Amino acid sequence: MTPRIDVVADVKPVLGEGPLWDAESERLHWLDIAQGRIFSSTAAGSDLRTWEVGEKVGSIALSADGSAFIASLKTGLHRIDRESGEKELLVDPEPESPGNRLNDGKVDRQGRFVFGTMDDAEKETTGNLYSYDPQGRLNQLERGLTTPNGPCFSPDGATFYLSDSPTGEIWAYDYDTTTGEISSRRTLVSIDESLGGAPDGATVDSEGCIWKSIVFGGKVARFTPEGELDRIVEMPVRKVTSLSFGGPNLDTLFVTSMGRPPQPGKPEDGQLRGSVFAVSGLGVTGIPEPRFGG
Repeated sequence: MTPRIDVVADVKPVLGEGPLWDAESERLHWLDIAQGRIFSSTAAGSDLRTWEVGEKVGSIALSADGSAFIASLKTGLHRIDRESGEKELLVDPEPESPGNRLNDGKVDRQGRFVFGTMDDAEKETTGNLYSYDPQGRLNQLERGLTTPNGPCFSPDGATFYLSDSPTGEIWAYDYDTTTGEISSRRTLVSIDESLGGAPDGATVDSEGCIWKSIVFGGKVARFTPEGELDRIVEMPVRKVTSLSFGGPNLDTLFVTSMGRPPQPGKPEDGQLRGSVFAVSGLGVTGIPEPRFGG
C-alpha cells in the first residue's frame, strides 16, 4: 500500500520540530525551535493556536492535567501555563554551560521527562542527557553528546532509544522503569550514505518498531527492534526533522520539517519547506504519549 502524504499546516517555522499528539485532548502540538514558538491544532490543522515563549524551545510535554506545557527551553526546563502563557522555571540543569541549550525530550511510561542538552553551535560534545521526575528530582543519565535527538521508548518501556545525530547512529539502552536509570548502551542502527542524511527525531509504533526522520535525506525510515531497515517513506521535502503518531486512531504519522531559507551546501525544499505533513495508509498504529507526571 502506498501511503498518502498531506500538508496539515504551513506556518513556515525556521526549525519545525517536536511534534506531539496528545490523545486525551486530540490535539497536535509542534515547535519552531529557532523562533521560540509552540503551535497546536486539530489533526486536520484547524483551530491553530500559537504560544511565544521568548527563547529557543527544544521539546515539550503536557502536564498531567493538560493545563501546562513542560518545555525544554534555552534557559532550562520550564512550566508554561497554556492559558496565560506565563513561564515558571522548574530546573536549570547546566547553569555553568551558557553555550548549551535544552533539546529533544520525551516522557517515559512512569511520567518522567527525559531530555538532552547540546552545544547551541552544534560543534562541541558538551551535551548531556537528563531525566526530571514529578517530584522535582533531576538525574543525569549520559554525558559527552553533541546533538542528542529522538529519545523514545519501547512499548513496554524497558528499552530506551537515542541518537547523537552527528554519529549517524541509533543507540538502544536497557531502561530501568523503577529508577529511570539507563545501562548497556549498544549501537542498534548505523545510518549509511544510502539514506542520504542524519538521524533526527523518532517515535515507536505499537509493534515496537522505531520510526526515524532522516534529516537532509528526505525520508522517514522504520527499523525493527533488532535494527533491520523495514520500510522507507519518501517525503516531499528533504529537511524532515521529527515525527509522532496521532489522529483519533493513532494511525497517522505527523512529520515536521525545517523552513529555513536556502543554505549553502544544503538541500532546498521550495514552497513546502517547514510544513507539517500527515502520512496515512501505513497500516500501523502508534502508542499514546504519556503526560508528565502520569
